[in-house]
Formats: sequence, structure tokens, C-alpha cells
Amino acid sequence: MTSAPGTVLRAVARSRLGRVAAALLLVFGALVGWWRSSGNTDGYPSGEAALATGVSRGVYDRYGLLLHVYLADNMPRLKLRLDNTQGSIDNLERVASGQDAFAIATADAVADYPAAKRSRLRGIARLYDDYLQLVVPANSPVHRAADLRGLRVGVGGGLSGVNLVTRRLLAGAGLDPDRDIRASMLGVGEAADQLSAGKLDAFFWSGGLPTSALTDLSERFPIRIVPLGDLAESVYQQEGGGTDAYRAATIPPDAYPKAQNSDTAVPTLAVPNLLVTRDDVDPRLVQGLTKAVIDSRDSIGAKVHAAQLVDLRTAVYTDPLPLAEGARRYYTSVKP
Repeated sequence: MTSAPGTVLRAVARSRLGRVAAALLLVFGALVGWWRSSGNTDGYPSGEAALATGVSRGVYDRYGLLLHVYLADNMPRLKLRLDNTQGSIDNLERVASGQDAFAIATADAVADYPAAKRSRLRGIARLYDDYLQLVVPANSPVHRAADLRGLRVGVGGGLSGVNLVTRRLLAGAGLDPDRDIRASMLGVGEAADQLSAGKLDAFFWSGGLPTSALTDLSERFPIRIVPLGDLAESVYQQEGGGTDAYRAATIPPDAYPKAQNSDTAVPTLAVPNLLVTRDDVDPRLVQGLTKAVIDSRDSIGAKVHAAQLVDLRTAVYTDPLPLAEGARRYYTSVKP
């Protein structure tokens, strides 16, 4: 049976419209693909970037893991690689050499870093303060740093901020770290394990409060935190960069509820942590990361208590580093 002319014309029109629609969808898909490849849905560049954190089970490590989770939801086109390291000095080396785009480091380690290399580093945010902690078994005869003479002491990794400040603390106590103690260069997790196994008499740690490795240690092994406040003046007066980064502080009684002296505040020193980048890192990426650090404070702070102290009002103070351009753009955009 022959189709009516009108029916044939409508079929041809539908066929043409279908081809046009398909072509438009292909063009739209290509545009979307191009747009996505040039940046993520927030306008920040996509790709991979690396963050140098710190030793396993330390606060840097935990903070980095949680920031990674936050970025996966909020900057999905960015793949953040986390690199465990010895600590602050190692982190600065990795950023300066181009191995990592971002790192966390203590302000004293930054100030102590060679000026020629430091000139390329930039600050993104002041995060939270590290507290200097000397950990001993609860029944230890050590009640001040000077009592460590001849003992087995964990002093942090060779390229860590812990090692840097530990040497200053020991010097303030009248001890030569190379001769007067039996030093072991250990991260906080290893040091905690060796203390509980009786292979170490004490160890130093510099980290946010509370540090999970110390919390875990206190729950399986009786420990005590030794006061370090008596060394503050000596550390301030020592020569070398970074001593002005320290401030007198106290570890609150509830930082480690299972520790023997958990009913009293422990005098010590504190030093700020900085989020650091390099001068050639894309400012748009830095701006996005700066926003993420500020916006994630409450969610990360719920699991890492120290992160609750990240504050928009103080984050801009990244001395001794100048503020990164991308960070400056973000802080300017949210300025009241």
C-alpha cells in the first residue's frame, strides 16, 4: 500500500531532526569534555598534586588523610597524592626540589632552612600549633630534660622538625645530644612502640594535641609527660633561625586522659605549623586548596582536634614566608 505524501514528509522531517539532535549532542559532549579537561567544576585546574605530610601515625599524616577525603568530594578533578616523610625539614626539601607541590612544616624549620632555597617557598596558611612533648614511662626517674643523661632517647627523624627542636631543648638542659644521651632517630609511632617494649627510656615529640599515637600508647602502657617550660628562655636565646617562632604554652590536663599527670597542665613550648607551597605552583590550584583548608576545619577538626584551631583570621600570618599569590586571592575574596 502506498503511503500518503504527508506521512512521508513527516518521517523525513523526523529523521532530519534526529540527525541534527545527535550532532548537537556530540558537539555538546565535546565541549563538556574540553571544559572538564581544562579545570574542575569549581574552576580549579585538574590533574595530580602531591602533599608531603609526615611520619605514619603523626598529626600531619592524619590531617593529610582527612584533607584528601575532603578534596575528593569538593575538588574531584584534583588527585592529591600523599607522601609520608620524616617531617618538616624533609617536607621543605621535597617542595623546594619539585617532588611535592605542598607540604606542612613548622615555622622554626622554615626559618632555619637555607635562604637560597627558602626564597622560592610561599605560605598558604598558618594551621595549628605543635606542642613539644617529652614522654616517659609513668614510673620513670626522669622529671626534667636534664635527667635524660645516659638514657635511650627518641629524638625524631634526622630531617624532622622534632629533631631540630629536640637538639635545642637538650642544649638548653645542658646536654650534648651527640654525646650525653643514646639517641634513636625514630618517628612517633616507632618511638611509642619501643617505649612500651622497654627498648627506649624516653622520646621527644612535637605535634598537635592530642596526637593519636600518644593517646593509643597511654591506653595500653602507663606514661607521663615531662614539663619542658623551664627550657623556654634558653631556647629563645639560642642562636640560629627560627627561635622566635616558639612561644610558652601548656599541655591541658585533658590532652591525654590516661597519662599519669592528666590532672595537671604541663608547661612546655609550642611552634606554629604552616602549609607551604612553591612560587611556580598554579595560583588557581593554591586558591582552591586554601579554600578547602578553611572550609574543612570543622569536618577535619571533629577527628583531628588540632585542626579546630585553623582560623581564617590567623591563617594569613605565614611568617617567615610571604603569602602565596593563590592564597592571597582567596583571603582577599572572603575579606569582610
